[in-house]
Amino acid sequence: MLNTLLTELERKGEQNDRQQSSKEQRYLNITRDTGEFLRVLVKATGARRVLEVGTSNGYSALWLASSLPPGGQLTTIELLPAKAEEAQRHFERAGLAGCITLLQGEAGALLAALPAGFDLIFLDADRARYVAMLDELLRLLRPGGLLVCDNAVSHRQELEAFVAALNARDGLSLSLVPVGKGELLVHKGE
Repeated sequence: MLNTLLTELERKGEQNDRQQSSKEQRYLNITRDTGEFLRVLVKATGARRVLEVGTSNGYSALWLASSLPPGGQLTTIELLPAKAEEAQRHFERAGLAGCITLLQGEAGALLAALPAGFDLIFLDADRARYVAMLDELLRLLRPGGLLVCDNAVSHRQELEAFVAALNARDGLSLSLVPVGKGELLVHKGE
């Protein structure tokens, strides 16, 4: 059931993104191999509390939520109401709505209201806002936790300031993994 839905969303996303010129109308989903990589990361780290910034139609959230252990919880943030509504329908269809909290609104404001202690944070949103969100993201990430940033190869120039800000911080270890569009892994020291 889940794999059928994921395949359907892949096809729909590719078709939609070819037809839409507006970035807001595009889904800009992660690649399947990135989804598989996220699944391995969630399982390997034993993540129980996961945060996603940038839900879109829920494709990546389905990979994350389906990888959680029993009792695990995914919190995901989406700016656009129409995309949030569509994602919620996909969560319900997949039978995963019970372990996903979908917050609709501007990420900066929503992040400030969340309690700290996330094991893994997946960042796939407006890259121009990443530097402004960095303090909150690091506050939310528990010591020993992992921040994963999508598009680290495909949009390297857009992420230069963010990577520089990360490199300027003590206690962070960074690694670029060439999966999908490139995943930047940031480990927060204990």
